[in-house]
Amino acid sequence: MPYSFYGGVHPPSFKSLTSDGALKKVYVSKRVVLPLSQHTGSPAEPVVKPGDTVTVGQLIAKATGFVSSPIHATISGKVTKISYSPSPTSPRALSIFIESQGDEDQEFKSKERGNIGSLSGDELLVIIRDSGVVGLGGAAFPTHVKLSPPKNKSIDTVILNGAECEPYLTCDQRLMMDRPDEILKGLEVILKILGARKAYIAIEDNKLPAIYAMEKALSGRTFHDAAAVKISVLHTRYPQGAEKQMIKSVLNRVVPAGGLPMDVGCIVQNVGTVFAIYEAVYLSRPLIKRAITLTGSCLNEPMNVQVRIGTILKDIAEATGGFKRDPKKIIMGGPMMGVAQYTMEVPIVKGTSGALFLSKEELCEARESVCIRCGKCIEACPMGLVPTTLMYRVKKESFAEAKDLGIMNCFECGACAYECPAKIPLLDYMKYGKAKV
Repeated sequence: MPYSFYGGVHPPSFKSLTSDGALKKVYVSKRVVLPLSQHTGSPAEPVVKPGDTVTVGQLIAKATGFVSSPIHATISGKVTKISYSPSPTSPRALSIFIESQGDEDQEFKSKERGNIGSLSGDELLVIIRDSGVVGLGGAAFPTHVKLSPPKNKSIDTVILNGAECEPYLTCDQRLMMDRPDEILKGLEVILKILGARKAYIAIEDNKLPAIYAMEKALSGRTFHDAAAVKISVLHTRYPQGAEKQMIKSVLNRVVPAGGLPMDVGCIVQNVGTVFAIYEAVYLSRPLIKRAITLTGSCLNEPMNVQVRIGTILKDIAEATGGFKRDPKKIIMGGPMMGVAQYTMEVPIVKGTSGALFLSKEELCEARESVCIRCGKCIEACPMGLVPTTLMYRVKKESFAEAKDLGIMNCFECGACAYECPAKIPLLDYMKYGKAKV
């Protein structure tokens, strides 16, 4: 039985909208917009200029430091401009614009590596780094950095994060159902790099088809240095997929405040990231596409699709069936931690896990009222914070006090705001206070 973490909430899942259909391959857009900052760390630097012709998979922006990641062309065509454009996480981001000229071959020519057994851990890390792989669970942290812990941090356990606890999103679930063998090959690469001897594939218990698919693929399989790999079935509770909460649920280890999973001998990787590692190592394919969930009651056909990074949201929506009603709100990501968008002329980036189109009837119109001191936000906070106290410090601009009270430990899951009967936008106060600190 899994262990448990403090706090958390149980929002409706709405996953049945997309969980039953197989992962689809969407059309290749005639235009893409690729922000130079679509990962944690320093932005990439262009190595192309307007007027250049590029081919799919070609390096178009190089990493500018250790905590950075390169960007590759996701279609073949001409670089039309390098300019500022809307991004899912910021109003304006410097981006590379590419347009197809209509007659280019848009398929990436994979170069399969027949045997990776001869590759060292360092060589595998270089492949992952040069392929632009970042965390696809949302944080978009460069994967080669995460897989390069300091020598004094011994990693004994790897956890594959298949919880996908956000409502509506099911792209990770479909990857586990449709590509389980490839995910396990990606895990094999991670185990070899880290030298870890144990791994857990952590999946919430509301995803039984994914559990069965991974168990079947795991049956009879052997791993590097005979590492022990098991399925860990977790209770369904948001935010089960957060790293610290997952480590507590799977291993009963507590990551210290301000610490990282490596401080307790563990590395957590999202299953989508592990699939990208497989493609980079086995197929020589840089990160040019990813699985996303297109969902919500406004769509004619909600689905999970594989889409080229940089594709404009408007183009994807039109290519996959369009709308049966105009959406009132558009969210990139899930409803708990996603970011509302002011335009559909925004690109899919590496960290985009889904796009949610909500109608007016689905939105909560309740107005904010005064705090009634019920304590529900405290019970919900998985980090044991007191959100209302932090809110008052932020309102008074007492940011030093907010820091002392642990505001930087908030990872912005939104559980406090979800539970608040007064509809206080506690998450907004947390984000603002953290930015000021």
